[in-house]
Amino acid sequence: MSIFMSKFIITGGRPLAGEIEVKGAKNSALKILPAALLTEETVSISNLPDIEDVRRSIELLEGLGAEIKKTGHSSCDIETKNIKKFELGEKLTKKLRASIMFVAPLLARFGEVKFPHPGGCVIGAGERPIDLFIDGFAALGAEIKIDGRFYHLKAKRLKGAEYFFTMISVTGTEAMIMAACLAKGRTILKNCAMEPEISALIEYLNGCGAKIKGTGSPTITIEGVDRLSGGKFTIMPDRIETGTFAIMAAATHAPLTITKCRPEHIESLLATLQKMGISYKTGTDWLKIIPAKKFKSHNIKTHEYPGFPTDLQASFTILATQAYGVSMIHETIYDRRLLYADMLTQMGANIIMCDPHRLVVNGPTRLYGKRLTSPDLRAGIAMIIAALVAQGETEIDNIYQIDRGYENICERLKKLGADIKRVD
Repeated sequence: MSIFMSKFIITGGRPLAGEIEVKGAKNSALKILPAALLTEETVSISNLPDIEDVRRSIELLEGLGAEIKKTGHSSCDIETKNIKKFELGEKLTKKLRASIMFVAPLLARFGEVKFPHPGGCVIGAGERPIDLFIDGFAALGAEIKIDGRFYHLKAKRLKGAEYFFTMISVTGTEAMIMAACLAKGRTILKNCAMEPEISALIEYLNGCGAKIKGTGSPTITIEGVDRLSGGKFTIMPDRIETGTFAIMAAATHAPLTITKCRPEHIESLLATLQKMGISYKTGTDWLKIIPAKKFKSHNIKTHEYPGFPTDLQASFTILATQAYGVSMIHETIYDRRLLYADMLTQMGANIIMCDPHRLVVNGPTRLYGKRLTSPDLRAGIAMIIAALVAQGETEIDNIYQIDRGYENICERLKKLGADIKRVD
C-alpha cells in the first residue's frame, strides 16, 4: 500500500521515560546533498537522517546522473563528474520544496539549469514563492526565462555582486552562498540568515577550497574560485528534533534524556521552558527534561535564529494547552502555519484564533483522542505529541508528512513507553 495511505494509531496517557537519540539535521542534509554538485570529486556524507526528504533528494541527484554509493546506514559517497543533464524532473521537484537548493550549484558549475516551481507542504500562501532565489541569481548575472511551468536560467559564468536580502531567508542565504562560490570576483551578501546549518555549510565549502568569510553574521563575503575539491561532511544533530523531544517530555511530564544533540542550538526554547517552571539539565551533547507537575503559560513569537524557531511553534502550542494560564502564540515567519488549531479544539483544547498569525491558548485543558490529518511536517509531529497527552485513541492520517522529517519515529517512541503503532 502507498505510504500516503499509512497512519499512526496512538493511545495516550501512557508514562514515557528513558533516552532518545537525535538524528542528523534534515535542514542541513537537504543543503549538503545538492552542494555535492559543486565539485567533480567525491563527497562523503555521514549522519544522514533516513527520512523521505533525504530519499527524494538522493533520487534527484541520481536523476541528474550522479553516482551514489551507500557506505552505511547513515552514510554515502557522491560522485557527480559524469553529469550531463541540467534539468530537474517535475515529478520529484513537485514533491520536494528543497529541490530549489539544486538550482544554485547546477547554475554555478554548468552555467545552465531548468526546473519547475518546487512543491512541498501546505504552509505559505499557495505555492511558496521563489522570488528571492530568482532575484539573487539575476543579481549574479543569470539570464532568466520562464517557459510555461518551467524556469530556465543561463550564465556562462556567474559574476560577483552585492546583494541585500529584503527578507531574511535561510534557504535564500544558502543558495546564494553556493552560487557565489564559483562566481568570478567578490560577492557580498547582506541581511543574511544566521542559522547553525548555514555555518555548517560554510565550514564544509571552505574545507573544499571556497573562500567565505562572515560565518554566523548577517554579512557574508565570498571570493569566487575556479573549482572546488571533494570533501567529507558529518551532518550536525537536528536542533528541531532536539526541541521537539524536549517539548514532548515537558508536555507528557516525562523524565526524558535527549542524547547526541547540541543544547546550545535551542537556547531560545530552553529559556522559555525555564520561565514556565520546567527544569532541565544539559551537557555538551545531552539534555534532560525534569518533569514538572504544574507549569505556567508563556507567550512566544517566532523569529529567525537565534529567536524562537517557527518549526517548534506547533509543538509548543500543545505544551501551552497543558500550562496554567493564557499563552499567546504569534507566528511571524509563514502564512497558513496555524491550520492545525482547529484539530486541537476538536480534541478539547481551548484555543481562540485571533487572526491568521495569532492564537490564544487557555490552559490547562484535558485532550481527548480524535481522528486527525497531518497538514504539514511540523504540525504532524505536534499531533503526535497531542495524541500522547490525550486520553483515548488518536488516529493520525497523512503521516507521509511526518516521515519527511523524522526518522523511524514510531519505533523510537515505542522504546520510551508510548503506545503507538503504524498501520499501512
